[in-house]
Amino acid sequence: MTDPRPAGTSAGTTAGTTASSSADAAVGTSAVLDARYGRTGRSRRRLVIGGVAVVAVIGLVWLLWAAFIASNPPVSSRMIGFKIESATTATATFQVDRSKSVEAQCRLQAKAADFSIVGELTVTVAPDSARQQTIDATLTTQRAATAVVLVGCTTADAHRPN
Repeated sequence: MTDPRPAGTSAGTTAGTTASSSADAAVGTSAVLDARYGRTGRSRRRLVIGGVAVVAVIGLVWLLWAAFIASNPPVSSRMIGFKIESATTATATFQVDRSKSVEAQCRLQAKAADFSIVGELTVTVAPDSARQQTIDATLTTQRAATAVVLVGCTTADAHRPN
């Protein structure tokens, strides 16, 4: 059976021991417990805290970027309506808002009842035109369309449609 008393203390220790011998006993006890339970020094703790801090800073920078830059695209658009004129023609009306005078490319798609694309048109909005405008566009379709969808508008700087 194991001795319940740590190896650093002795059975004959009395209340009159000096402070240095009790400190030695505490260090010895700590060393024995570290060896018994496989504890290591605290060098990993600093490394883990540093890693968490780096990840937190990167996350904060991304959050600020997403909040202030990515959320304010240079161009945005919305579909106002569409009308199916014939089996080969559809007309769409959409609105384009630009935060600065840049050229925008807006893409429209005409879709059939089975959701296949039967017509497509890219409308170019000139940089010297009004920043907010409503545009009518006519799409030529391969067969009868049931809907016209505004995919979105892009600029040379922003490649994702808005």
